[in-house]
Amino acid sequence: MQNLNIVPFVSVDNMMKLVLHLGPERVMTDLATYIEADFRRWESFDKTPRVASHSAVGVIELMPTSDGEMYGFKYVNGHPKNTREGLQTVTAFGLLAEVNTGYPILLTEMTILTALRTAAMSALAAKHLAPEGATTMAMIGNGAQAEFQALAFKALCGISRVRLYDIDPAATAKCTRNLAGSGLTLTACTSAEEAMEGAGIVTTCTADKQNAMILTDNMVGAGVHINAVGGDCPGKTELHRDILLRSAIFVEYPPQTRIEGEIQQLAPDHPVTELWQVITGAAKGRSDARQITLFDSVGFAIEDFSALRYVHDQLKSLPYSEPLDMIADPDDPRDLYGMLLRAKAKAA
Repeated sequence: MQNLNIVPFVSVDNMMKLVLHLGPERVMTDLATYIEADFRRWESFDKTPRVASHSAVGVIELMPTSDGEMYGFKYVNGHPKNTREGLQTVTAFGLLAEVNTGYPILLTEMTILTALRTAAMSALAAKHLAPEGATTMAMIGNGAQAEFQALAFKALCGISRVRLYDIDPAATAKCTRNLAGSGLTLTACTSAEEAMEGAGIVTTCTADKQNAMILTDNMVGAGVHINAVGGDCPGKTELHRDILLRSAIFVEYPPQTRIEGEIQQLAPDHPVTELWQVITGAAKGRSDARQITLFDSVGFAIEDFSALRYVHDQLKSLPYSEPLDMIADPDDPRDLYGMLLRAKAKAA
């Protein structure tokens, strides 16, 4: 019988071992499969915009959801200034629990896992929205997420060429170095406009907490799919408003995206399509070859739930966790204080 007070814990080291054992591209493909399966049962989940605590330098968020059988949450921060201090912009951890008992069944790092699931979500959306036959992607913003995005689009969408641009040439050099041997043809560009030449898919993933214009209206031609990843909190956007007005916009959960996404620039009743409806066939995705499609990605709790579920399933056959004595387990559930006294007597 399982000892319910012992919770499997996946450390950063074990998460890296798990990903390297399976391979990053396989993990992101698997994550996309899990996310798609959960999006197909979208209506069975509790849904709420993430609970955010904003400051002048960043945001700390909780992202909870439940499908009635399992409950999951992620703690995540976003602090763009951290890189100047030698720290990660985004860190995260998550927990999965059984609804029937409330007992946790998994605690895991989610900094690496979030990067993987974000890229998997991007590529999954593009699979349903991008122009048919697109093989070139512009990757604008070459920070911590860039390599994951490139590999996910290669694995799920057949991208073979990635055109890279970042305002910091060192970031582009890092990305080029890390993706060497990936099978992708990489081109380092000196401007966003250059990066977009010939690209059927454009991914923007910048970090600064400001209303930026990474893409202006004149840069976006007909038929492009835009994967807007970086705008993910109030006051943080990447696209000129006019691009939004020309695009068919697809989102995860409108009550959250209208607060945090690119569409915070638009009227509250501006029409958008929920991606789960496209996945289930309830709504149309791309309608013609010249249409501009925009996935206004902010990340939603169901995607993290899918990722937690995936890791939990992998641990059934893989040894990449350690037992964590996390839940008090007195002999008599009504005698928690007696558990303390017995521990005191044992230590004496």
